[in-house]
Amino acid sequence: MFKNLIVYRLAEAWSASLEQLEAALDKARFVECGASQEKSAGWLEPRGEAHGPLVESVGGQWILKYMIELKAVPGSVLNRKAKERAQQIEQTTGRKPGKKEIKEIKEDAKQALLPMAFSKQASVPVWIDAKARLMMIDASSQGRADEVVTALVNVLEGFSVALLDTQSSPMSAMAEWLSTQEPPAGFSIEQECELKASDESKAVVRYARHPLDNDEVKQHIAQGKLPTKLALCWDDRVGFMLTEGLQLKKVSFLDVVFEGRSADDGGFDADVAIATGELSQLLPDLIQALGGESVLGSAAPVPAPVPLPAPVVAGDDEDGPPF
Repeated sequence: MFKNLIVYRLAEAWSASLEQLEAALDKARFVECGASQEKSAGWLEPRGEAHGPLVESVGGQWILKYMIELKAVPGSVLNRKAKERAQQIEQTTGRKPGKKEIKEIKEDAKQALLPMAFSKQASVPVWIDAKARLMMIDASSQGRADEVVTALVNVLEGFSVALLDTQSSPMSAMAEWLSTQEPPAGFSIEQECELKASDESKAVVRYARHPLDNDEVKQHIAQGKLPTKLALCWDDRVGFMLTEGLQLKKVSFLDVVFEGRSADDGGFDADVAIATGELSQLLPDLIQALGGESVLGSAAPVPAPVPLPAPVVAGDDEDGPPF
């Protein structure tokens, strides 16, 4: 649970009870794609129990789950069917279809093929810490997180968030930590990072399972390559990859976190309690290590409610994983 975190600050002006949040999300429950529907998205029971609550509260932490389903026809299949249809038209009428007609032919072919297309589903966990006024979205890309934020804006009156912003940029802070080999208190530098040149060359150097306390890394930084990713460990309990955009990737909980936990202590509540318990302590330390928030306790409004993004068709890969 919570492998990739994008962190938001909730606006002071927005508030809602657990019951109000549940009622709002219920208006946008997830329903699977229909036969000729390319995309469906909505809220699903985070515990996985049919007809259960859409918001689970564990130790005061609210957990939501956004589900996305896509059906796509492979581009090669679509093009072949459209070409066959265009050839039929040319043979029967003696004319070649124009661009506009070809577009219509492709759309008709897609609608005919969609009922036979396999669907792909991916869930996006959302964690709201109402007391700390933070929201964390477990998304592998900013685009996916933006879609979830838009979905919340569409159902929650007055909902407003802003990406967490700190006084020091993660890039400059990571460069200092690597150059001095002095990570902030409570953190240690692990053996993975990515350095990228800011000049026209856009040169990239990646280290994996490699010590970073060497002159070579310092030299790269001195030459203008700046860290865009850096593996860190917090308090010998949680490992993660910090990115230049202040995202936490590859979050993992070390064995010490599970000490004293029996085989019967598993399940949804235990997983949530462990994850939120550890991360709710890590995040303030990370914010402090980056100089604190740039504008503490404020949040810029997100755009007004908008329709869901256009369906992804075959060949599109802008959102990357989880599909």
